[in-house]
Amino acid sequence: MSIITVNHLSKTFRVKTKEQGFRGSIKAIVTPNYKEVQAVKDLSLRVEEGEVLAFIGPNGAGKSTTIKMLTGILHPTMGEINVLGLDPIMDRKKLSFKIGTVFGQKSQLWFHLPPLDSFNLLGRIYEIEEGLLKKRITNLTELFEIADLMDTPVRKLSLGQRIRCEIAASLLHQPEIIFLDEPTIGLDVVVKQKIRDLIKTLNKEFKTTIFLTSHDAGDIEQLCKRAIIINHGQIVLNESVKNLKYNYMNQKIIDIKYTEPVVIENPELKVLKSKGYAIKIEVDSSKCDLDRIIAELMKLGKVVDITISDPPLEEIISGIYQEKAIGGDSLEGAK
Repeated sequence: MSIITVNHLSKTFRVKTKEQGFRGSIKAIVTPNYKEVQAVKDLSLRVEEGEVLAFIGPNGAGKSTTIKMLTGILHPTMGEINVLGLDPIMDRKKLSFKIGTVFGQKSQLWFHLPPLDSFNLLGRIYEIEEGLLKKRITNLTELFEIADLMDTPVRKLSLGQRIRCEIAASLLHQPEIIFLDEPTIGLDVVVKQKIRDLIKTLNKEFKTTIFLTSHDAGDIEQLCKRAIIINHGQIVLNESVKNLKYNYMNQKIIDIKYTEPVVIENPELKVLKSKGYAIKIEVDSSKCDLDRIIAELMKLGKVVDITISDPPLEEIISGIYQEKAIGGDSLEGAK
């Protein structure tokens, strides 16, 4: 059952422009010029109940604009949106009681107040009965392990602690859909994993539908079953994460540092950078066994440090976009 349906959605912004220099500034004041920027172009998609969807793309692709239209913050220029049977524009207040949002770079918690005060205020906003609100706060603080943070001003919390509190706050009114915009941005590896585990719990135990944007390939691999990739406001690819990983996310970057110089002669490996005793290598995990490659690298010399990572998601998306363009596939047909 689709609980989010979007048909031919477009959003155009009217942006003021001016010429460079002092004369251009004076002219812009007297007779301003405008240009139209199309942030979202003829976008159609569906999200099923209980799904964890990755909605990804490079900066400026139209992700946040789309989320703002889905939540009723922005009005579309064209197109139709249905979220939980409601029109986000006409029924924005009703919809707000059924959805939650977490923006990694913006807070819904009051900066100088402890999270508990914000939780109580949000409970009033969502018209939650006092006894029920206390019960939900207790349950969420236990689930998210934030009991010891509830009386500390938000400004004194670490980023990871704040994000945990943000997600908990967004669940007070038990939303059916939660929009997560870069929830792990700026977090270290350990905290990222904790946030991912919490998101998995939300989906598994509460059947919450997750609409996720992220620049972290790890978020997508671990959390999502389907990914929609957009660029320049258009859908480039609508694919299962399993197929996406096999076809596009099989490149791994190995950074390895030895105690002495070594020579890489394996034709399966592409040396991207070699400086002193440190080497950066790219390997295609779909064509060769990663465990075997690591074992071979370890035999070349004494290893001081080694890390395995994914290429930046922007590179992966750029490659997909270029492949579609070169192959002649229409963006509409990629949906």
